Amino acid sequence: MKHIIKPAEGKLGILLPGLGAVATTLIAGVESVKKGISQPVGSLTQMGTIRLGKRTENRKPKIKDFVPLADLNDIVWGGWDVYEDDVYTSASKAQVLEQHHIDAVKEQLQVIKPMKAAFDRSYAKNLDGTNVKTGTRWELAQQLMEDITNFKEQNGLDRVVIVWCASTEVYYEQTEIHSTLAKFEEALKNDDKLIAPSMLYAYAALKLGVPFANGAPNLTVDIPAMVELAKQTRTPIAGKDFKTGQTLMKTILAPGLAIRSLGVRGWFSTNILGNRDGLVLDDPDNFKTKEVSKTGVLEDILNAQDNPELYGDLFHKIRINYYPPHGDNKESWDNIDIFGWLGYKMQIKINFLCRDSILAAPIALDLALFIDFAKRANMSGIQEWLSFYLKTPQTAPGLPPENDVFKQLIKLENTLRYLMGEDLITHLGLDYYEELVEAEQ
Repeated sequence: MKHIIKPAEGKLGILLPGLGAVATTLIAGVESVKKGISQPVGSLTQMGTIRLGKRTENRKPKIKDFVPLADLNDIVWGGWDVYEDDVYTSASKAQVLEQHHIDAVKEQLQVIKPMKAAFDRSYAKNLDGTNVKTGTRWELAQQLMEDITNFKEQNGLDRVVIVWCASTEVYYEQTEIHSTLAKFEEALKNDDKLIAPSMLYAYAALKLGVPFANGAPNLTVDIPAMVELAKQTRTPIAGKDFKTGQTLMKTILAPGLAIRSLGVRGWFSTNILGNRDGLVLDDPDNFKTKEVSKTGVLEDILNAQDNPELYGDLFHKIRINYYPPHGDNKESWDNIDIFGWLGYKMQIKINFLCRDSILAAPIALDLALFIDFAKRANMSGIQEWLSFYLKTPQTAPGLPPENDVFKQLIKLENTLRYLMGEDLITHLGLDYYEELVEAEQ
């Protein structure tokens, strides 16, 4: 049965808190694609295909042709930032893209100027922006709602989504004020400093029925109060933390080791990074937030408790070091101590010279397009099927996350098939051979 899905008519506004390296790379990239001078490599919604029906049918349309997603030409950009630079200037300073790529879409980028950010330096101590709002937590939330409403009206938009592309906040855990919507709103009015800036954006979005995806490891929407609000306004949410470099490698390699029942004794990971994200993570409190996000992935995939002979003594260490000369070009090293038949030791070494924002930009695009699709499909609350893109997938209470990237892809594709009225695919394949036996008899 095909679900009733509203068509992607009119313009879609994509609002991005944090117009830094990731956001400007995303915007410049999409504008380049729209001009026909680049390809959206890395974007599943634009480049990926999906199998439908039996293998013998050979139906493999592009996802964007199968699912009614917003067209790139219908996107209007906006956002907030603690610095006043327009997107052209910010992209030039970020030095992710070569200048000629930025200059090719200069006209489109210069007109995108950041709105004043809701900012609390105690949550990102290494940033000192001046383009910030003033007021209590409650007043800041109201101002953000006004920003969203004005952006939608001034640009004649049909729909709006928000994708958090700003910095990692200091580590914090949920408290009583995050447990219900009523307590959260009371804390807002009391200007409670335990409400992080990212939660202000999420609250403003969800109050207005605007879908919200969280690209950082902050709690943000991963608290009961936000889940309650999302259900109340029938709004989709997804989080958290874009799955880009080193963690992407882990979610590809670790499942391979696990399915072959190869043991892992230790996994040491270290990174050097020099962009604004690296600067923020140079503070121990901000790094802890990222460390928690990156650490849980491996343990979940290897299921140490279920198979202690192979993974019970796993030692997992993560380091991130701020190294300005590298800029956005993150370099990661992994040393993996594994063992095989009869306990014989082996090692795997990975040196991944990646570009952090190049990997994150298509993720941000896909999350924006898919979460808009989810809203039009009348889906609300946690969208676990989008965990394919995220380091620490948000799930229903008590439900352990699935971090195996291959299982995550199956979940995503089957969700699309389900919503579009196509048969789910299990990859069992026995029916072909049963039919063959019957034919031979």
